[in-house]
This record gives sequence, C-alpha cells and structure tokens, in this order.
Amino acid sequence: MTADRQRRIPAFQKLAYAAPAFALAVVGIPVYIYLPKFYADTIGIDITLLGYILLGARIFDAATDPVIGLISDRTDTRFGRRRPYILLGSFFVVASLIFLFNPPILSPILETLWFAVSIFSLFLFWTVVVVPYEALGPEITFDHHERTTLFGIRDGALIAGTLAAASAPALVEWLFSLPSTAQGERNKFFWISVIYGPMVIGACVWCVLSIQEIGHVNSAETIGTAAGLVQILKNRPFAILLAAYTVSALGNNLPATLILFYVEYVLGSNLADLFLILYFLTGILFMPGWIMLSKKVGKKTAWLSAIAINTGAFIGVFFLGPGDILVYGILVFFSGIGFGGALALPSSIQADVIDYDELRFGRRREGGYIGIWSIAKKFAAAIGVGVGLSVLGVSGYEPNIEQTEGVRLTLRVLYALVPSLCNLAAFGIALAYPIDQKMHEAILERIPKRHQGIPVNDPVSGKLLNHPSIQPAKEVFL
Repeated sequence: MTADRQRRIPAFQKLAYAAPAFALAVVGIPVYIYLPKFYADTIGIDITLLGYILLGARIFDAATDPVIGLISDRTDTRFGRRRPYILLGSFFVVASLIFLFNPPILSPILETLWFAVSIFSLFLFWTVVVVPYEALGPEITFDHHERTTLFGIRDGALIAGTLAAASAPALVEWLFSLPSTAQGERNKFFWISVIYGPMVIGACVWCVLSIQEIGHVNSAETIGTAAGLVQILKNRPFAILLAAYTVSALGNNLPATLILFYVEYVLGSNLADLFLILYFLTGILFMPGWIMLSKKVGKKTAWLSAIAINTGAFIGVFFLGPGDILVYGILVFFSGIGFGGALALPSSIQADVIDYDELRFGRRREGGYIGIWSIAKKFAAAIGVGVGLSVLGVSGYEPNIEQTEGVRLTLRVLYALVPSLCNLAAFGIALAYPIDQKMHEAILERIPKRHQGIPVNDPVSGKLLNHPSIQPAKEVFL
C-alpha cells in the first residue's frame, strides 16, 4: 500500500472535510420539525396532505441514496468522482432551500404544489451532495486510526450543526425582534435561508478545494448495478456491521421521537430542550476520548464500550417518575458519553470494510456502501417515528392532559426499555465483527498485489483470491 494512501491528514483538511456536515445539518431539525408546523399553521396547507407529501419525500429520499452512490462510483472526471457532485449539488441545495423557506402567497392548491416540488427537490439535491460527500471520507486516508479521527471530527461537526440548526429559529426571532405573527414567521424562515445558503455553498467549496481524492482504482472489471449490490451485501463484515448499526438505530430513534412526551408526562418537566442540549454537548466533548481509546484497544472494542455505556445509563431511565429531574439529567450525561463513540466509530469501521470489498472484487465502491448505509439510517428513523407515535396513540394518549398510568408505562417502555434492548441485541451482533487493525493492515498490503493479478489469501475467510475478472489496474490520484 502506498504511503500516499496511508498518509496523515493536516488539521485544516480535517476541518475542511467536516465543514459541510455542520452546514448541511439545516436539512434536519428545521425541515423535519419546524417547517411542517410553518406550512400548516402559517401557510395554511392541509395537515393531512402535508403528512402524505412528507412521507412520499422520505421514501423518495431513501430510494435515491443507492442510485446516487452507484452513479458517483462510476463517474470519471479530471476533478474526481465525488467532488463535482459536492460542488455543483450545493448550489441546487441552496436554491431548493430558498424556495422551500420562502413560499409566495398563492392559492391553497399552488401553495401545496410549491411545498411538494420544493421538498422533493431539496431531498434530491441533498442526496446528490451528501452521498458523494460521505463516500469521499474513506478515500481521504486509509490509515486505520487516522480515519477514526477524521470521522470523529466530521460527526462532531454534525452534532454541533444540529444544535445550531435547532437553535436557529429562536435565535433569528430574538436577533431581529420578529413578532409572533404570520409575517413574523415568514421573515424568520427568510433569514434562516439567508444565513444558511452562503454557509452551505462556502463549506462545500472549502471541502472541494482542500481535499484530494485518492484511492480511485480503475479496474477492468465491469458489473451490473443489481449484481454490484448483491456483492456488497455478501460482504460478511459489512453485513454484520450494518445489522448491528440498524438494530441499534431502530431503538435509538425512539428516544429522539418521544423525549418531549417522556419529559413532560413522565417526569412532569418542561426542560426537554435543555436535556437534549446536555446530551449532544456531552457527546461532542467526549468524542475525542473515544478516538484515543480506539487507538489503544481497537475500534470494535471501543464501539462496544460506547454501546455498553450508553445502554447501561439509559436502562435506569425506565425506573424514573415525576420529579426525578436531577437523576434523569445525570443519566442523560452518562448516556451522552457513550453517544459520541457510538456515532463516530461505525463510520470508521465502515471504511475498513470498503477496503475489504476492494480486495475481493477489485473496485472502489464507497458510493454503493454509503447508499445502503443511508437507507438503513432513514429506515430506522421512519420506524422510530411510526412505531413510537402509533403505539403511544393505541395506549390511550390524549394531548395536553394528565396521562393515565398505562400511557406513562408505555412511554417508559418505548423511551428507555426498547432502545436498551435494541442496543443489547446490537452489541451481541457486533461481537461477530472480524476485522481488527492487524487484519486491516493485511488487507491494505494485499490490495496492490490483487490489482497486479497476483493470487493472495483473504485475511477474513482464509480463502485464496484468484478471480480471473480482476485485471491489473491503475490507481489515480486527483
């Protein structure tokens, strides 16, 4: 493996790579939480139609992920495979954002159409940017531990961006002294688009100009899309990682959906926003510690430890009741310690299984892997929202009243017990993950020989790799 592929990354390049994650967090909390209420209450779109449009947009968003990933894998330009999408796509993201955040005064039918076209466009171009952007990460360095640092900074920026995006509506309202009127709401989202538009483009430009694409391998092998997806899913280390991550994410999306209900109706408090900030800030502060720990004990062990700490603290939340605010805050803090590691380490591990795919099949397919990974994330989020709210409704929940003991028990089970059980299941699945630092170094050492047509042993399975379709290939540095 060449020294260039295992190089250390200067700090400014790590920050440049992390910058889009911070800026693009605007397509999160504002879009999913604040905009639906804005379009329903201020613009006047029928809330049922709004729900159907958002559901369709989420399905469309998930379906486009692997398509964009595979397209970027097969792109061949003088500027690389990923950077053209990140750069050009950012302008379309901002244009869609401006349209979505600034609807004109039209008839109800045209306003509904405006929302539908804008939200579908935003999700499409967000995918055009984000999937190649995330696929770029594993190509920046192949060093086993440098990757963990890189993804830790990126995911820390994502958390910080999420906090900033969550605070943006209230901050803009305060800065510009906006009234609580329909025009005030319109002005609020106008200023958010004015602030975030240049930020998104600037962050993407900085990333594209600062990052070199390396590791682009031109192989003589050609394979269809469906067969390529099958090969990816047959990558055993990736299948284990994906299964563990998805099961954990299924549980972890329930607290995100239900925290407002749990804090108000179980604890009897209105401090949910403060607890969210505490959780995210703790995750950011302890993320460097998880990066250092992974260098000492390995990525897998550190990841399992993060899951264990996150879960161990969160189980205690199930036993809380009215007035247990201090104890809940302490448990949120300890759970947040594990959150940082559970977020960043799987991304670094995923980069290693992509290297293993190159060893087996002779191609770099980061886009395909990121596309499948994105579907899993969005599937878990959709299930978390759908199951959480549906079960809560069936249990007898009624808004703005004191809940029955059955509803409170349901909230405790869904908010704390089910996520903890999911994390325990994910822990058990992750124990089977086979690639450690020594094995990863063996994979990297054998990839060049594989491209030269030299038979090598698979470090994971022990089998001889001598597939006739793998031909000598040229490595391109851009």
